[in-house]
Amino acid sequence: MWWMMNEGGGHYCSKKTDDICGDVFGQESSRLSMSRIRCILRGIDLKTYIFLFILVPTCIFGIYIHGQKISYFLRPIWESPPKPFHDIPHYFHENVSMEALCELHGWRIREFPRRVYDAVLFSNEVDILTIRWKELYPYITHFVLLESNSTFTGIPKPMVFASHRDQFKFIEPRLTYGTIGGRFKKGENPFVEEALQRVALDYLLKIAGISDDDLLIMSDVDEIPSRHTINLLRWCDDIPQVLHLRLKNYLYSFEFLVDNNSWRASVHRYQTGKTRYAHYRQTDEILADAGWHCSFCFRHISEFIFKMKAYSHNDRVRFSHYLNPKRVQRVICKGADLFDMLPEEYTFKDIIGKMGPIPRSFSAVHLPSYLLENADKYKFLLPGNCLRENE
Repeated sequence: MWWMMNEGGGHYCSKKTDDICGDVFGQESSRLSMSRIRCILRGIDLKTYIFLFILVPTCIFGIYIHGQKISYFLRPIWESPPKPFHDIPHYFHENVSMEALCELHGWRIREFPRRVYDAVLFSNEVDILTIRWKELYPYITHFVLLESNSTFTGIPKPMVFASHRDQFKFIEPRLTYGTIGGRFKKGENPFVEEALQRVALDYLLKIAGISDDDLLIMSDVDEIPSRHTINLLRWCDDIPQVLHLRLKNYLYSFEFLVDNNSWRASVHRYQTGKTRYAHYRQTDEILADAGWHCSFCFRHISEFIFKMKAYSHNDRVRFSHYLNPKRVQRVICKGADLFDMLPEEYTFKDIIGKMGPIPRSFSAVHLPSYLLENADKYKFLLPGNCLRENE
């Protein structure tokens, strides 16, 4: 062992001094010279090099690519689940009288049914709108549709309903159709434009003649109440003032059943000055098994891509290759997520349970009747037909 003592007797070193490092660190210059850097690097072993130059960049890149997944997986840590709904059991059979059905729900039958208004904001979902209106047609007093020349994200769009209006002649005498000009404010939160359009829909409902105690269906085009649900609610007294509808939740077609937890659709007993068209939770009451929600259920690949860019959650398109038509088709047939996201759940159990592709369903029982009556035309919505058309 080498010992060195300076004149003051206060400094020692347990190793022989390295000439280069000794010369370098003996300098009083405040600058970090190349010699000093080389000296520092000579003291770093191979494992540290691997950590600094391979593992750290890899972790940073992984967080950039999968940061959204990490955030969604950790959601149970930073967000509590919402308050549970109070589920109202739903009773129905075509051979049971309406009076008996109302009594099963704890309600009384009316002398005559309420009027029913179905109001929607429309973008480009021609096929699903047709199935919706055919399903509800027997029990709807008036259909109300509002269309804009702008998406919620400020992208110009054609007036799709206007150009396909001839396909809907069967509801023309009961239709109030309105249009609203877009503001085309790119970069603005899309939910601002969506909220403004819903306010305009309130005004359109008044033009259509809605009045107190009429039933108003508030739901997106792809959230379809079953016709027997609406018939029940229009015939029964004492139903809640506001009632959410629990719908079977499908993705891409009726082949991929996600769960039974779609809840945003609602039915309201209209009150002048109080009822406002909205798409969020408005009550704790929800009626079980009341219809279908078929999200991203399009005929053409181009429609999928348009919606991915146009709807309020367009920030989920984090990479341009998500919009590649071949990738979109591949994801549809696999039953995977178009945005490569984890399930939006509030417990680790639910997140892990829903990870991966959606299991295929081979059941086409209890679907909208018009869909099955026209199966050849709408086969892309039925099990075993995942391939889509290219335009």
